[in-house]
Amino acid sequence: MDIKWLKTFVIGAKYENFRQASEELFLTQPAITKHIQRLEQLLHVKLFERDGKNIYLSSAGHSFLPFAKELLKKYEQGLGEFESWKQGYNRKLTIATAPQIASSFLPPIVRQFVEEFPKIEIIINVVSSYEVGEEVSTGKADIGLSRISPIQANIHCEKIHEDNVVLVAPFGAIEHEEEVLKKYRVMTHNHPEYWDELLLDIKNNYPFVRTMNVNQMEITKRFIEHGLGVSYLPYSLVKQEIDINKFIAVKNDKINQLTSSTYVVTKVQTDEVINFYQVLKEAF
Repeated sequence: MDIKWLKTFVIGAKYENFRQASEELFLTQPAITKHIQRLEQLLHVKLFERDGKNIYLSSAGHSFLPFAKELLKKYEQGLGEFESWKQGYNRKLTIATAPQIASSFLPPIVRQFVEEFPKIEIIINVVSSYEVGEEVSTGKADIGLSRISPIQANIHCEKIHEDNVVLVAPFGAIEHEEEVLKKYRVMTHNHPEYWDELLLDIKNNYPFVRTMNVNQMEITKRFIEHGLGVSYLPYSLVKQEIDINKFIAVKNDKINQLTSSTYVVTKVQTDEVINFYQVLKEAF
């Protein structure tokens, strides 16, 4: 059995349309038809029924589909594991992380980890903080790093770090809270934890403030860099830009000091998880 026949069958079953299957697989329609015919000859059954130009799965096709999907999954998983072996890995660690963490302090931690444990393959899945708990809970990730505490009951969550939230403005701006908030729009809702409380505080103290909803941290930073606004961001996410004089941190006057938390999320304490957790702890 040719693995290409199986893939063609699964994609053909997905659409019940050989033209759409050919577009996804970058094959001609005659090639799609030939793959299906070869598979049908091998199995001695008809996998598709034809009604004029329309096709649909036969009862045999419906019965064979889950087996075909499982065979493809095992094949792709086996290739992935063999590729890891060729690269010298003998274990794997999958990390689910919020994008704000992935783009700030995670890279040096991963670098330290791979230097200490070169035979462990690292896979990074960047998801929203709201999805980190689900990734670990369902076993898609071994460990998670999130900006919020997850709701799942079958996982362990620990606060590992707290950051001051600072008012960030373009370099050269007046370093006075009220003047900055008068001049620039405040970009909001780029962090999952603190904006509801913070925005109420801002509006109570500075009712004139204008806002702009920008829900991505990296986009917020780019907008600040181009003078399009200011925002309240965790210090660790902007430390580099402050150090090289791209941004300034404006001292709080009336706005209450808030913090942003980083949580580590685990379920099964494998050796890989324990080792990564130790490197993480040492970094803070």
